[in-house]
Formats: sequence, structure tokens, C-alpha cells
Amino acid sequence: MPVITLPDGSRREYASPKTVAEVAADIGPRLAQSALAAKLDGRLVDTSCVIERDCSLSVVTERDADGLEVIRHSTAHLLAHAVKELYPEAQVTIGPVIENGFYYDFAYQRPFTPDDLRAIEARMAELAKRDIPVTREVWARDRAVEFFLSQGERYKAELIAAIPAGEEVSLYRQGDFIDLCRGPHVPSTGKLKAFKLMKVSGAYWRGDSRNEMLQRIYGTAWSKREELEAYLSMLEEAEKRDHRRLGQQLELFHMQEEAPGMVFWHPKGWVIWQEVEQYLRVKFRDHGYQEVRTPLVMDRVFWERSGHWDNYREHMFTTASESRDYAVKPMNCPGHVQIYNSGLRSYRDLPVRLAEFGSCHRNEPSGALHGLMRVRAFTQDDAHIFCTEEQVQSEVAGFVTMLQQVYADFGFRDVQVKLSTRPDKRMGSDEVWDRAEAALAAALDQNALAYALQPGEGAFYGPKVEFALKDSIGRSWQCGTIQLDFNLPERLDAEYVADDNSRRRPVMLHRAIVGSMERFIGILIEHHAGALPLWLAPVQVVVANITDQQAGYAEEVTARCRAAGVRARSDLRNEKIGFKIREHSLQKLPYLLVVGEKERAEGLVAVRARGGVDLGQMSLDDLLARLLREIACRAAAA
Repeated sequence: MPVITLPDGSRREYASPKTVAEVAADIGPRLAQSALAAKLDGRLVDTSCVIERDCSLSVVTERDADGLEVIRHSTAHLLAHAVKELYPEAQVTIGPVIENGFYYDFAYQRPFTPDDLRAIEARMAELAKRDIPVTREVWARDRAVEFFLSQGERYKAELIAAIPAGEEVSLYRQGDFIDLCRGPHVPSTGKLKAFKLMKVSGAYWRGDSRNEMLQRIYGTAWSKREELEAYLSMLEEAEKRDHRRLGQQLELFHMQEEAPGMVFWHPKGWVIWQEVEQYLRVKFRDHGYQEVRTPLVMDRVFWERSGHWDNYREHMFTTASESRDYAVKPMNCPGHVQIYNSGLRSYRDLPVRLAEFGSCHRNEPSGALHGLMRVRAFTQDDAHIFCTEEQVQSEVAGFVTMLQQVYADFGFRDVQVKLSTRPDKRMGSDEVWDRAEAALAAALDQNALAYALQPGEGAFYGPKVEFALKDSIGRSWQCGTIQLDFNLPERLDAEYVADDNSRRRPVMLHRAIVGSMERFIGILIEHHAGALPLWLAPVQVVVANITDQQAGYAEEVTARCRAAGVRARSDLRNEKIGFKIREHSLQKLPYLLVVGEKERAEGLVAVRARGGVDLGQMSLDDLLARLLREIACRAAAA
């Protein structure tokens, strides 16, 4: 007689085994109608799962994050079902859930076209409308291999054949379509009501470029039609804000094939870079960091000692000289340990905080490169704190305070926090990892920071806390991080003299606020849709004359602005003022000062703010006071 404990603590006892669906119906008809899956002792299962023993049970509906995951997983199968009905010769491979949706890879004799995607989506809608039951079956491995080979599905048969002999596999059936999957899935296709196919691209079988190219169809799926429409609207807005398009339009940067994943910064873009860097430099100084610089290229032996050669080799650029192997640094931390190790340290010296705007290179796959957001050459606002275990919590607290100030000044108020724990591929003992994870969790708890847990997502040398920014259209960007590392100081022999004259290892905290400077500037561009706040704008003011008679006065105004520290330039072209206004509006200029004969005669300027706002005439003193206040306020004025 199973006793089932529900989320509210209440219990239900049954005289015989029950399915999740039956328990949901016993609780109430509304819950039975909305049930998509369930959590049985924390494990996701189908509503058809039979409960035979005492357990805790939580029914999963569309309101739950797990429910959305099940919907997307099931919609991937719905896509494969539709493709097989329309194109029986197509072979199905794999179809996982990804952020905001799913994809499925197919082997097919010709490329899928936009018309094909529309037809597939329409067939998916028909299959969903039929409300076909989705059922789980368990087969012997060899039977499943034989079945899929008989169906001409050699990719699926290859996946199953890799499972150890004698084991069983789970399959899901909806109508005449059967697919390999561990599940769970929705109880019927009628639960899938809000989806859209987005695009098709190429993908190698099993992600290996030596294998054949497949076709990957991407889609998105949501619990409700309103959520789907909101997501599609966000994508439309995101396209308008694409930093690659705005970077070209605003003359900020460009990239080209001869230097894949590397940025050519134009004068205007470099102004933004310098503003961000100098702002951060002041913050570092105010919070007790010392700025350093480390070599770009170092001997392979050094990277072997640090553990990067064994754990990160595939992402490193290498070279050789005079029979010695070298690697271009993918990160700055080992170099900072060398600076720490350059002299004998006492416990009285700790914490030691070393910061660097460090240039790094990582051999990212060419297909993953994406404007400023994913590059091969980048600069980090990197810093490392060497401290005692007793100082970890206070150092994390100080870092969080600084991080929150920085994000607020750049216009980000909504920050999500995640704690990532040990990955499968890691160095160091479990005992060391236990201490490291406990220390970070305690620091977050002490600072009353709510956080989500990400098991297995830590760095190979230690656990980490990640800080993700939510931008103006609701997207989340992981930028800041602080990582606790007991391993690298051990491997690179870092130590300090304790108060009892013993030699001890310091704890090493790896931390960054914006992360990659390139990526953060890309985020800023998209967050502000190119209309950067005044303090970050490459050109803050343009002075435009109406006729040649005001050219001299326009130059005087420009010079006064520059002398006050405002980035200003003159537009003295022989063009109509309306043309000049439109052109500078497209450049998202914060302020345009128009000077005609009246302004010249009275020593005034006619001020137009971004967005076509007419602020009327002002004296130059009043204008400069306004500009300098706005610059000082940073994001508060945005």
C-alpha cells in the first residue's frame, strides 16, 4: 500500500499501485487535466508511471519550469513525427531541448526550404490537434536496433547499439511514430499548443566534422500562445538591436574573415572601450586592487604545471620557437600566481588583490563565433584575490558590493545569481571540492543572496558563482563570476607564512565583473539599442551651423565643450539643417546644438536631445552644467 506525500505535506494512502495520472485525478479534476508529468522523489516521470512504494510526489503542470522543459522535449518529437509523415525517406537522429526551445537533426537527400518548414509546422499543428496519446515502452536493446534498422533509421540504430548489450531502452510511441528517448513526455500531443519552427542549419552527426552533415531544424515552444507571441516579439526587437548591425551603422567596429573572431575597433568604438576600461580601473583602485600585466605567450611546461594543458588544451593556440613549445594564454590566472610568488608573503599581506585587463585567446569553433558575443581574441577585466580561508566570505562580500555598483552604473538592475558546482572533468580531491563549495555557499548565504544551483557547471579547478544581467528586452547575459580555487595555488606552489611561522597555501579567488570587454560592449549596445547614455556615447555633442555665417561661432562652441571634457565636434557642411538633424538622429547622437544667426548674436545654442526632443535655447554655461551633471550621474540619467 503506497503512501504518497504531497508538496503541502499531506499524505494519501492507496490499497494498490496507482499511476501518477490516477493520483492527480484523485487530488482533483483540474490538476488531472493540467498534469504534464511528475516529480517522484525528485525524479521526473511520465503521468503513466506506476507508483508501487512510499514516495514524495509533485505533479508538474505548465506553470512549472519542469513543465516547460517537458513541453519542449515533446515538441521536438512532434517535429520528428511531422517530418516522417511528410518526408518518409528522412532519417531522424537526435532532438534535445535547448534554451527557449529545441532542435532535431535529420538526414535528408535535399536541403529543407522555408516552404518545407511551413509545411512541417502545419503538420505539427494537425498532429497536436489530433490529441494522440503518447506512451512509453521498454524494449530489449537488440530488438530496438533491429527495429530501427528495418525502418531505415541507421543513425538511431547506431545510437542504440552503443548501449551495453543486455540492457533495455525506453521508446515513446505516438500513433505510428516511435522514437528512442528517456522521457518524460506529455501524456498526449494535445498538450502542445504554442510552438513555431525558426530556422534550419547544418550540423555534423555527433558534432564531429569528420562525420556527414545533417540538417538541424530549430524551433521554440511555450506553455501558452501569449508567451510564444511575447518571445517572437522579443526576437523581432532583438534583431533591431543586433550589435553587429548597429556596430556598422554607428561606425564602432568591424570583423573580417582574415582575422576570424577578432575585432577591428574603429575610433568611435574605441572611445566606448576606453570609457568602460577607465571606469573599471577607478573601481578596482577604490576597492584595493593593484593592476598588473602578464605575458601573452608562455612555455608549455608552465601550462602543464597549471593543469591547463591537460584540461583545456583543445581551446589553446600554440606555437614553437627554438625547439620549445609555447601557448598563447587563454586566461590570466597562472600569470597572476607567478606575480604573487615573486616574493615571500606573510599572513599580514593578505588579501593580495591583483587586477589585469588581460588579453586572452581561445580557439573557439568557427561555427560558434558571433560578433562581439563570441570571439577568439578578447580582453577580460580579470582579477585574482589571494587570501586565507577565513577571509573568503568578506572578500566575496566586497566583490558583490562592487559588482552591484558597476552594474547599476551601466543601467542593469536585475541580476540573477547561480552557484555552479564540480564538473565531471576536474582536478583536485573531493575533500578540497567539498570545502570550496561550502565556502562559496556560506558567503552567498551571509550576504543574503538568493541563488540557483547549477550542479556540474563549475570550472575544472573550482566551483563558481555566476552573475547574469537581464537586459531591457528581458534577455539574460552571464557576465560576472567569482570562482574559489584551492587547486591552482597547490599546483603552482603558492604559499604564505602564517602567524605560527608555518607555510600555508592561500585560497585563490578568480573574479570578473564584465567578463569579456568585447562581449560586455556588445551587450551594452543591444541593451541601449545603440543609444548609449551620455557618459558612454562616442560623440556626446555635435554643433551644427545653419549657414556659413555661423561657422566660426559653431567652432567656438565646440571648443568650449571640449575644454569642459565633453566629446564634441562641429558639423559645418554646406547642407540644409534638416538634413543634418536627420543624419545625426540616425547616429543616435545624445545632443545636437543648432546655431543660427540669432544664437550667434545672443551667445546661445538651440538644444535638441536624442529622440527629437526640443529643449529650446540655452546659454552655453547652462548647457555645460546640464551635460556634466548627466555624465556624472551615469545610468541614473539614462
